[in-house]
Amino acid sequence: MGKERTGMRIAMPLAEGKLSPHFGHCEEFALVDVDPNAGKVVSEEIVASPKHEPGLLPRWLASQSVAIVIAGGMGHRAQQLFAERGITVVAGAAPEKPEVLALRYIKGEPVAGENVCDH
Repeated sequence: MGKERTGMRIAMPLAEGKLSPHFGHCEEFALVDVDPNAGKVVSEEIVASPKHEPGLLPRWLASQSVAIVIAGGMGHRAQQLFAERGITVVAGAAPEKPEVLALRYIKGEPVAGENVCDH
């Protein structure tokens, strides 16, 4: 895996540089490394999403050392699959830039609203 991480990694699906409301069909993800103790973003990487296939994203994001997923909307089954891998899901977030959402999350500020996914 390479370098050792301190802190945590947050993943967010993107559309046009902001959080995408459609988790499973996004074209890319932001992988944001944060240091909660310092209250800052350490790094941000934009990676292409793998082809959509049921159950793939939880496995893939777990392999990327993701601890938290911030999403606009996510179905119940997908949330269960993430929970089985020890990944926390925060659904209902507004379409903001990844750094803004990551900083809100680690500062304990509200990130989630209504989950816009109904399946």
